[in-house]
Amino acid sequence: MTGKQKQLRPSLQHVADEVGTTKMTISRYLKDPELVSEALGKKISAALDKVGYIPNKAPGILSKNQSHSIGVLVPSLTNQVFSEVIREIEQVLEQHGYQPMLAHYGYSKDREEDRITTLLSYNVDGLILSESHHTEKVRKMIKVAGIPVVEIMDSVSPPMQQAIGYDNAEASKAMTRRMIDKGYRCIVYLAARMDERTKLKISGYEAAMQGADLEPRVYTTEAASSFSLGGQLLNSAREQYPQMDGIICTNDDLAIGALFECQRQGLRVPEDMAIAGFHNHNFAREVVPRIATVDTPREAVGRIAAEQLIDRLNGKRMSKRIYSLDFTVVDGETI
Repeated sequence: MTGKQKQLRPSLQHVADEVGTTKMTISRYLKDPELVSEALGKKISAALDKVGYIPNKAPGILSKNQSHSIGVLVPSLTNQVFSEVIREIEQVLEQHGYQPMLAHYGYSKDREEDRITTLLSYNVDGLILSESHHTEKVRKMIKVAGIPVVEIMDSVSPPMQQAIGYDNAEASKAMTRRMIDKGYRCIVYLAARMDERTKLKISGYEAAMQGADLEPRVYTTEAASSFSLGGQLLNSAREQYPQMDGIICTNDDLAIGALFECQRQGLRVPEDMAIAGFHNHNFAREVVPRIATVDTPREAVGRIAAEQLIDRLNGKRMSKRIYSLDFTVVDGETI
């Protein structure tokens, strides 16, 4: 927002001028409508609506014990994984009178630090974080703030306070073993973003391949996961590993992009190329053939995280430090 835009935002003086009273009177009404007469209250209410007044709650929040807001940090707003998690978090918080304050940080620890600094300056009552690895400054700030924190999407990395998630490495290992059991031997892992969860998935894939005396082959990029990237990674991996007979993708969108590229090239799936994704998004169930994938409990993660945070804010003791939820390997039609 520019300085000019800020000046356009209606102030208490705008409302006071509209009513023909003082800023102090408007302020009293906003604090408690009972502090002014009923007739004056109606005039102020109408004026507030007319000028489109947006109250600035930050000063008031900082002087109170509770803001009834929860900071929710996710690495991406376009990744369907987090949109599903956010929906569940929001639903639970609003049922209990809390407002989520959403921020995203593009998979950057430094950006996460900046976002958390801002949220804490607004005195949020708690935080839901999508990472288990943070800067030292973040850990210090959270300790000083003394608020409940829940980390989500990972049940293996040691949490600061509490974690709600699933074992990404075991999930990836289970899918790799399933493909090995079906006879595939030159399976390549396609990875994007290279965040901590992707690294865990790679470790699970490598463990399964090594356990079967097979050579792990990983093709990585720092680019954001997408359908088009899936096709690009498939082609690049085939150039490097022409003998490959299967791929495991860190996300369903990569898997679908690879499927589309196989179809363009006349490669049969799964006869010529087996394909597996991760998360079991609705679009993975709609393509033909249906993508093999790992069904992860994203909605449950969001719901339980919000419920645990509310319980702790209400004075209940933390029931469990780590919630490790179940995942399911879905064969689909591509392996």
